[in-house]
Parts: sequence; structure tokens; C-alpha cells
Amino acid sequence: MSDQPSAATPMNAAAIPMNRVSASTPINAAPPQPVGSSSGKKILSVDLGRTSTKTCISRESNNVTFVSANVKEMTMEQVRGGVFEARATDPLMDLWLEYQGSGYAVGQLAADFGANLGVGQSKVESALVKVLACAGYFKLKDEISVVLGLPYLSQEQFEKEKAQLISQLNGPHVMNFRGEAVSLNINKVWVMPEGYGSLLWCEAQPKKGAAMPDFTKVSVAIVDIGHQTTDCLMIDNFRFARGASKSEDFGMSKFYELVAAEVEGADSQSLSLIAAVNRAKGDRFYRPRGASKPTNLDDFLPNLIEMFSREICNRVLAWLPERVTDVILTGGGGEFFWEDVQRLLKEAKINAHLASPSRQANALGQYIYGEAQLSNARART
Repeated sequence: MSDQPSAATPMNAAAIPMNRVSASTPINAAPPQPVGSSSGKKILSVDLGRTSTKTCISRESNNVTFVSANVKEMTMEQVRGGVFEARATDPLMDLWLEYQGSGYAVGQLAADFGANLGVGQSKVESALVKVLACAGYFKLKDEISVVLGLPYLSQEQFEKEKAQLISQLNGPHVMNFRGEAVSLNINKVWVMPEGYGSLLWCEAQPKKGAAMPDFTKVSVAIVDIGHQTTDCLMIDNFRFARGASKSEDFGMSKFYELVAAEVEGADSQSLSLIAAVNRAKGDRFYRPRGASKPTNLDDFLPNLIEMFSREICNRVLAWLPERVTDVILTGGGGEFFWEDVQRLLKEAKINAHLASPSRQANALGQYIYGEAQLSNARART
């Protein structure tokens, strides 16, 4: 981790009661105005999810914005094609920018132009464009700090990709965001293993009864079930155990492939398929392009969920260090498979906890990390 605090660093020193929302709460309202942290510095947290980028500029859980992970490089003439539209349109449906002579469509607009989610690619690819798009969406400019996460596939690869990411992001950037000139200077970049933000978020929450232990005093595992990877992090008394942690190339994308195999003409990277799978039971209908009628996914989804939950649990238990007493499940998959996976972990006498809100927890914890780092830096000066 970049500039990792010691185990004694009070990550929850500035903790205040949070407004809890479920992951189903509509999140993308009007973009919040840029705000500074308690130190007066602007912090942008970006969780580079493979389904969607989760991003925030505060520790308010209902202010985390979701941007579909699709990115499409285009000519500047192509991305400018929508400037005749009224500016009141939802910017998340029409995210585009120009940077260093190239045009980029991001999110739903990129998907409309045929871009997929980039499953299998390194998250360093397109990371700069996604960060710039998030900064533009939040109307950030001038000096900012950025906090991100990367899979911990190995110590060597993590350090290599972290260096690449910091090199790309650090320094001044000038872009045209949806027709407006924006100048940014990213003066600090922190990169942490994916999933670690969820631990910081959970630890910052008010403790209610004995349900949540003091994570600074126990051996806890974070299992972040994402779209592309399942990130398994081992934390001893808030110390990141590098040798016992790993990310595995196994995640929700494999599950969506199983679902797509049941529906003729389905694309496992379709945003519509993913949305249908994540809707409430009874409302899971998906019609692939060209099909005459939708398929009711509930006809086969329960069996697939049970089977996939067992696969996840088998992988987690095969990895889980013996000294672990508690597991925090997080990420979109952590929430989606919670009911089955927590039951299977309970059978193994493991205490399971679900980060809440699960899909937003990493971005929120990353923001808290940035706050603490800037606060520490200010205290040293």
C-alpha cells in the first residue's frame, strides 16, 4: 500500500455517524458540488470496478456515484456530436472528454458506441480517463488528491501497476470535459489493495452491540467479490498481511457468463443483463437484442446462485488463514451472494459481516484514508 499508516494510526479518529442507504437506493442524482476534506484539500476517491466505477468526494454514503466502466476512444468530432443537446441532460448518460488530442466516451455513452466492460484487462488501462471523467463530473479543478485501489494479484504485480498508475495520474492535466475547459493538478496519489477500503469504512462506523468486533484487535479477512476478481486480504490488528493476501481471477463475470449461457443470444457483458440479474426476484426479465420476448431469469437463477455461492465459499475456505476469526464480505458480489455465503461460513464457525453499503464501501473507505493521510501530513508540518 502507498504510504500505509502504522497499526496505531487511528483511522476512525474522525468517524461520525453515517447515513445508511441500501445499494438499491437511487444514487446518481445531480452531481454534488466539490467539497474539501476537513483539511481543506479536495479528495477524489475512485474504486475502479469492472462493472462500474464508484466514486465520491465525501464520506457520505448516499453521495457515491456509479459510472458504468465502459470506455471508448473516439475522434474528437465523434465525442462532440451531442453538444447541440440541452445541458440539463443527465451528465452520467453523456460523459465525454477530450484529452491530449483524443476523445473519450465514458459509461453509458461508451456502451452505446459498442464498448464493453474490458473484462480481462489490467485496471491500469483507461484508469486515467476514468479518473478525469470522475473529476469532471464532480466539477473538481486545480489541486486535488486521488485515492484508488488495485487487485493484489501478487506483491510484484501490485507494486508495478501501482507505480504505473501514480506515474499516469501525478501532475497537471488539461482536458475539455463535455465542452468545458478544465485544469487539474493531481498532487498526491494513494493506491491500496482492493478491498482494504471496506475495512476502513466498517471500522469508522459506530459500533452497535457485539455484532461488529473492533477490527483493530482481531485477525480479519476481507473478501471483496468484484466483477473481475475476488480479492482476499488478510489483516492482523490493522496490519496488512502481504504474504497471506491475494486476488484471484474469479468474480461476478464468471457468474454472468453462466447466466448468459442459459439465454440464447445473450452477452455476458451486457449492462442490461447485469441490471436484470441484480433486480429483485420477480422482476428479473432480460431480452437480448433481436429476441421476440424477454426471458425470466428467475427460472434458473436460484440454482445458479446456490452453485456459485458454494464455489466462492470453497475458494475462500481454501485460502483462509487459520488464525482468522472474522470475515468481511464486500463488493457487488459480496452483497449478491451474502445470504448463501454467510450461511456456509457460519457452518465453518467463521463470523461473517457484510459491509454496508457493500458496493460503495471501498470508495468510502478510500476517501477516509485520504482524509487521514492529509490530516497526518498537516500535523507533521
